[in-house]
Amino acid sequence: MSTGRYGAEDPESYERPRRRTRPRTKDRPTYDDAVPAVVVTVDRGRYTCRLVGGDQSVVMAMKSRPLGRKGVVVGDRVRLVGDVSGDDGSLARIVLVDERLTVLRRTADDDDPVERVIVANADQLVVVTALADPEPRQGLVDRALVAAYAAGMSPLLVLTKADLADPEPVLEAYRPLGVPYVVTQRGADLAELRERLAGRTSVLLGHSGVGKSTLVNALVPDASREVGVVNAVTGRGRHTSTSALLLALPGDGWIVDTPGIRSFGLNHVDPDQLIEAFDDLHELTRSCPRGCTHGDGEPECGLDEATGQQVDRVRSFRRLLASRESGAAY
Repeated sequence: MSTGRYGAEDPESYERPRRRTRPRTKDRPTYDDAVPAVVVTVDRGRYTCRLVGGDQSVVMAMKSRPLGRKGVVVGDRVRLVGDVSGDDGSLARIVLVDERLTVLRRTADDDDPVERVIVANADQLVVVTALADPEPRQGLVDRALVAAYAAGMSPLLVLTKADLADPEPVLEAYRPLGVPYVVTQRGADLAELRERLAGRTSVLLGHSGVGKSTLVNALVPDASREVGVVNAVTGRGRHTSTSALLLALPGDGWIVDTPGIRSFGLNHVDPDQLIEAFDDLHELTRSCPRGCTHGDGEPECGLDEATGQQVDRVRSFRRLLASRESGAAY
């Protein structure tokens, strides 16, 4: 006796229908026709990219699914497919991210295991600090220098508002390390700074209110970055830049304007990475016992053998090293 649609002996009454799927393949697209570009800024999963070569159009893009959780940050060299016209409403896809030459990282604080990549492929870190209004905070400068050396980037110290205070006390702290510097003030000629930025990709980093956006607007006239003021009570500036932005310098070179920061965690930096940035000091540490951190009080540390001008360099190096362990907020 049959019930329903099928009889008792009908195979379709007890066999599950087979799924119809496409056969798997190991072949993956090569994207030979993908267009090279650089990521200019990132906003809520949308990536503004500038095409490399040609007309250098600005294109809006999304990250393709095959990239998975791979992060894409400002400065990344990427490959795009889809609509790369740059027209209103157009949308391309990022399908490949080229290998990064450098990565500037920080953690939210020194106990945070999660590294945050600030920018990729930059070769110079420009640490901007005001000489007054707000007062210079050596802690952040030290920690930014540590991050630069660990990332293999060249540091540059830019002291702003020299019309309000003498730069010499700040310069004295960094002269033994050989950190190059530029001193500026409002309305001053920026020829020396332009020369140091030419042909390089530079990241501007510093506290809010130190004058980063003012510098950017002077260096890139059409940047139109909002300029903030310093709170008279707290002595801190208001965040005016809300996201990192890569800008082309007139002539040659790039700068990245970053949001003002008040902390710079260095959980990701190993002391051996830092000492490698100073060839002469690194040579002294070859006799250090295993596990030596090269800090003050380390028994039999090779840095204690320094003589002459190296003594000041060791003292300044150990100050940087101590800043790595003294807390992220300044």
